[in-house]
Amino acid sequence: MVKRLIMREVRTCAREFPVLTIFGPRQSGKSTLAEMCFPDKPRLSFEDPDAREQAEEDPRGLLNSLQKGAILDEIQRVPHILSYLQGMVDSKSTAGRFILTGSHQPSLREAVTQSLAGRTAVLTLLPFCLAEMASYRKTWNAFDLLVSGFYPRLHEQKIRPASFFSAYMQTYLERDVRMMLNVRDLRPFQQVMALLAGRVGQLINYTSLANDTGVSVPTIRSWVSVLEASHILLLLPPYSENITKRVVKPSKIYFTDPGLAAWLAGVRTAEEAAKGMMRGGLYENLVIVDLFKQRLNEGETPQFFFYRDNHGNETDLIIRHNRKVIPIEIKSAETFHTDFHKGISYFRKLVPTAAPGYILYNGERETRIHDTRVLNLLHIANGEVFK
Repeated sequence: MVKRLIMREVRTCAREFPVLTIFGPRQSGKSTLAEMCFPDKPRLSFEDPDAREQAEEDPRGLLNSLQKGAILDEIQRVPHILSYLQGMVDSKSTAGRFILTGSHQPSLREAVTQSLAGRTAVLTLLPFCLAEMASYRKTWNAFDLLVSGFYPRLHEQKIRPASFFSAYMQTYLERDVRMMLNVRDLRPFQQVMALLAGRVGQLINYTSLANDTGVSVPTIRSWVSVLEASHILLLLPPYSENITKRVVKPSKIYFTDPGLAAWLAGVRTAEEAAKGMMRGGLYENLVIVDLFKQRLNEGETPQFFFYRDNHGNETDLIIRHNRKVIPIEIKSAETFHTDFHKGISYFRKLVPTAAPGYILYNGERETRIHDTRVLNLLHIANGEVFK
């Protein structure tokens, strides 16, 4: 099994808090991570009907049987147990006593932070990052990665991407969406997800989505909010700090796994990803999400934005890190062109204190242009952007 890069942060947090909570989408590897970090702890999964029934009927008795602590998996199935857990850790606050995992429940984070305020550290685990994928692939082809995605089980068990994502969506829709949204007819929800995938890297337009599906704007907003809280979507807000020019207000759409986005959009092969209309958006998705994972794996809350004004001037990604504002341009091309720097140059005129930034592209050459570093996928995976 792959050692996840977040493991160091997991162990550090477990030495500081009596409870550690790990959020993330289904199949991101939360249970495996917990078992790898804490092999001596018993694990109880509330996906098991017997465990869930016991937690519902006698939560205090269940926790009393776990005095030395445990891994409590899929905690979103029995959120009421958090109140009983609070009293238990207050009576005996031993560091790293309980490890909680949870997914696909927007209200769960609020319940955890309210019931266990000051008692738990909270981390988020997304599917593999590029550096972790090195255990499976010694060389990278960006468009192969875009189609296969980064879910651990897909690579560990060598499942065909189309089979994995079909089963994943069926599970997600049939179990999680019905539970969260009480959606009777799943077809409009599926259609909205497919349209969102087809618009990766674009500004979200709720009115357009409503017109294309016949679903009301408030309903689509609610669905998107759930997809974001469930760690399926990543919405990138616009950067407007200290900028007087008019900037666009909508966020940009990305998926936390580019393979899922490609599959939903009907992109099935690396060739289709490389030659199709979605090439730029999917590649941008891959790079932004990998940088996002790097921050999460360090226990940080990513501060990611984009810049675009009403005249079409744009910078793909703006990162606030270590008191710096870092502009980044992302290009799927394999050949470097000097005009790749245009967006960064424009942004730095608006924000003179911004760092020189980076151009992240799909080629092999590493160079500089006006102090801006030009890096490829290997450098991205090695964390060069945050060094």
